[in-house]
Amino acid sequence: MPLEAVESPRLYRQIADQLRQLIDRREFPVGGRLPPERELAEKLGVSRPSVREALIALEVEGRVRIRMGSGVYVTEAPRRKPAEPADLAEGPFELLKAREVVESAVCAEAGSQATPQNIAKLDDILTQMEAPGLSGDELIAFDRAFHVAIAGMLGNAVLARFVGDLFDQRVNPYFQQLASYFENDVSWREAFGEHRAVRDAIASGSADKARDAMRWHLKQSQERFSQSFGDGRAASGQESVDACPPGKN
Repeated sequence: MPLEAVESPRLYRQIADQLRQLIDRREFPVGGRLPPERELAEKLGVSRPSVREALIALEVEGRVRIRMGSGVYVTEAPRRKPAEPADLAEGPFELLKAREVVESAVCAEAGSQATPQNIAKLDDILTQMEAPGLSGDELIAFDRAFHVAIAGMLGNAVLARFVGDLFDQRVNPYFQQLASYFENDVSWREAFGEHRAVRDAIASGSADKARDAMRWHLKQSQERFSQSFGDGRAASGQESVDACPPGKN
């Protein structure tokens, strides 16, 4: 297959460019199935999450259609010129990794200085988030409120705004398309349990426990989006994030 290894901080954009060119040259015909994620990753010399981001980018453009459990299929090129990947936001995994780094440090600080009032605010958010029948938009709003409330414990408006801005970047075509495949009642229940663990770690007064709990939560968020939709198999253990929660190693 005429694919070239790529190296760039924005790997998924270069991968999408290569695949789009091959589709335009009819090397992958309309209606045909693209190679599985694993094969594309091996030939390109990149991780499967980078391939997954590229495929999501192409689906947002209308160049492919992802069929869960079946594969990724080439579609007719849209008549209107779509937005190029370079004009769109960072990829979902790049965003989640940035949140992991930033919010783990923020949470460590929160764990060393949280007040009973701070914990009560988290409890109120979690109580509302646990209510039955919430829509996806409502769950996302409570999710955001939880993370911003933790940053707010530091009394630094810049940090609170920055954490909120990072969270808001998930409202972009790539992240929304990826989430449409992997966010469901089960994933939200898992996230809620992780939120509860973060709350308990902060309430314990341990900066280390708070940092580790937030890092675990955001690593698990990455893992939930790392399931394969191309060949029906989960991402390999090599590319999977840590397999054990904090304190369970």
